[in-house]
Amino acid sequence: MNVRFEHVSPARAAEPGLRADLLRLWVDATNAGGSIGFVAPVSAADIAPRLDAALVRVAEGVDALGILVKEDADDDTGRAIAMGFLVDQDSPVQPHWQVVGRLAVHPDVQGRGHGQFLMAQLHELARSLGLHHLALSVRDGEGLEPFYERCGYRRWGVHPAALRLGDADVRDEIWMVHEL
Repeated sequence: MNVRFEHVSPARAAEPGLRADLLRLWVDATNAGGSIGFVAPVSAADIAPRLDAALVRVAEGVDALGILVKEDADDDTGRAIAMGFLVDQDSPVQPHWQVVGRLAVHPDVQGRGHGQFLMAQLHELARSLGLHHLALSVRDGEGLEPFYERCGYRRWGVHPAALRLGDADVRDEIWMVHEL
């Protein structure tokens, strides 16, 4: 599979085709067990408001969005199969770092190195934006820390019982940081 990284421009963030790809990606990844701000099962109606708000921030130039596009000889526009946002902290004393958010690889293409490729490209994008480090958080109990450690992140904190996934399922949120 031919895959390329794209830093989504503010103008492209408003394209309906991109929105449709990202919505499908987010729904499918969440329903396959992904930890992307929701608990399965979800529908497009559940995720659309959050995606739309995120895309507005990209269109306004506040946040950055990187995607992996599957290039197909039959489709000149490609199709988004992975995404990651670099979210600005909107703080005058924190302009040198951002949070990696909504990182997802479509379940149909997981296990092929796309996640690590996406992270490496997001790191390059962050450097080009003048950032010094990135932070992200993961749900405890999902086994995601080793993946992010391979991408250069280290654990720096835990917010106990920060995530309520259900009445009887409360999890810690683990924070990790990567110096660029």
